[in-house]
Amino acid sequence: MTAAELIAQVGVTTPLAGMRRTAARRMVTAWEAPVFHLGLEVDMTEAAKAKQVVATATVTDVIIMAAAAALGAHPEVNAHVGDGEVTLFEHANIGVAVATEKGLTVPNVYGAEALTLAEIAVRRRDIAERARSGGLKMDDVTGGTFTISNLGMMGIDRFDAILNAPQAAILAVGSTRQRQVWRDDGPVWLPIAEFTLTCDHRALDGAAAARFLTTLAGVIAAPLVARP
Repeated sequence: MTAAELIAQVGVTTPLAGMRRTAARRMVTAWEAPVFHLGLEVDMTEAAKAKQVVATATVTDVIIMAAAAALGAHPEVNAHVGDGEVTLFEHANIGVAVATEKGLTVPNVYGAEALTLAEIAVRRRDIAERARSGGLKMDDVTGGTFTISNLGMMGIDRFDAILNAPQAAILAVGSTRQRQVWRDDGPVWLPIAEFTLTCDHRALDGAAAARFLTTLAGVIAAPLVARP
């Protein structure tokens, strides 16, 4: 084809509809928020043992459980941001970003702070399967207070996630890689993943977000068998 023919070609236009339309609207709202990003390298040694503790559990389930614990310790992160106001929530309703043929959707694991790893695994698998099969209900995708987006299984090392408005924060999880880390007694190789927290500055400052992320990393690095 000539350059003129390539320039004149007619593209295929597909209107945004359903979840994609809703997601696009929320992204515009989120993009207007004054956000900042914090990153931390997290030791995934214990999280990788998930299946040794619960056969059906995944690393994502461990992250959900750890996030619920960290949100309990730092309730200012478990929040919604409105027009000139911030609402804090008692229960951690943690959304898990799931890619489907119709677009990205974020069903929730409700009351995650009260669930065991096994219970989280059951709930997370159920909502993920129903998200991909189109079986989610409105109750599955409303009322979330915090979101986790894990692209580690797709080979992504690090990324900045867009806020899931009106939530105050979202966690982006990258791939786990073997890295050399220096300890007091010398260098060791550890499975490390990069966690990036995107925060709405209207609700959180850097110090509060840093404390949450540090607590989260500590919970994940702690012995998994010691947790309920």
